Amino acid sequence: MHSASIPTEKSVSPSLIFILAAACGIIAANLYYAQPLIGSIGSTIGLSSGTAALIVTLTQVGYGIGLLFIVPLGDILENRKLILSSLLLTAAVLAIAAVIKSAILFLTASLVIGVGSVAAQILVPYAAHLSPEAVRGRNVGNVMSGLLLGIMLARPISSLVAEYMGWRAIYFISAALIFALALVLAKALPSRKPSTATAYPALLNSMLHLLKATPALRRRAIYHACVFGTFSLFWTTIPLVLTSPPFHFTQKEVALFALVGVMGAIVAPAAGRMADRGWVRPATGWALAIVIFSGLLPLLVPSSSALAVPILVVAAILLDMGVSANMVLGQRVIFSLGAEFRSRLNGLYMAIFFLGGAIGSAAGGWAYATGGWEAALLIGIALPAIAMAYYATEFSRLRKKNLID
Repeated sequence: MHSASIPTEKSVSPSLIFILAAACGIIAANLYYAQPLIGSIGSTIGLSSGTAALIVTLTQVGYGIGLLFIVPLGDILENRKLILSSLLLTAAVLAIAAVIKSAILFLTASLVIGVGSVAAQILVPYAAHLSPEAVRGRNVGNVMSGLLLGIMLARPISSLVAEYMGWRAIYFISAALIFALALVLAKALPSRKPSTATAYPALLNSMLHLLKATPALRRRAIYHACVFGTFSLFWTTIPLVLTSPPFHFTQKEVALFALVGVMGAIVAPAAGRMADRGWVRPATGWALAIVIFSGLLPLLVPSSSALAVPILVVAAILLDMGVSANMVLGQRVIFSLGAEFRSRLNGLYMAIFFLGGAIGSAAGGWAYATGGWEAALLIGIALPAIAMAYYATEFSRLRKKNLID
């Protein structure tokens, strides 16, 4: 199939950026559809309540594998073919997962779904390649807003679909969406053949060197690992809080609560514009402060108060705002470091902060079981507070540099 080459700076259209944003959201949602459904899925395929969590865990493990071993291929292989191959694999495995009755096969499918879903993280640096420097942050922010909407909408959508159509329906629906998306992208995406001619083993070996030699990558990854840890902690524990006394939410009401939190994703494009104007450092401080405040806010009002639910809604929106902004700011920084290794940098960045998310989710579950909601919130505050303390060292470095200069 003939495809256009990468367009010039003037020809990058808003419609293409919209397609990329929608694609990232549709793909990323696959990582989270199963999260509220693990009880139903586990009972159907014969997994105990203790092992059903492996469904989500293996999807995340697969995603981590893809970030480290598939996403870097974007620096050496033609991007459009790589994206389409990943999508077709994902669509096929989603369709198989919808009919599987064996626990082992379903867990294997969950792992492969995670691997294939890294197509979203090939699309994000692809959008950066398409964009001129002056609007790169804005375009990446728009694409990331789509990805974040997909992450945030996945849980309530799968809960509602499962309630009316059964849990298998979400896998059928997602398989159809991913296949349709592959057809759309096959026509819409210009080809991009990287100029780097590096063998795959050398490409993988270079990633450790990039991590060691790129302080900006390490810094931005640590910032976001902390805030994404809080994000995962909050959204892992809040359904448990809302379905328990004194709230007694139904699953439908929990889904609606999650939908409200989606409003926080609207700041992603604004954060990108701030980065384009050179305001990365102050915007980072505000993003971290917002995440810390989102954790403090629920501690100010007892759960028995009439204000408890409105406060939790505000906290969820603020949390998602801070996380969305910080993610875009981080990607704007690392995508400015060099086009020839942009995919590898993005793979490392995402892998590190997803590890932070896994730690936050595990810590939240443990804290809630042992010390309740307040204990979970304290950990959720401590993580971005660590990032804020690290952020403060940026200014001490600047002062030292100015003294030397």
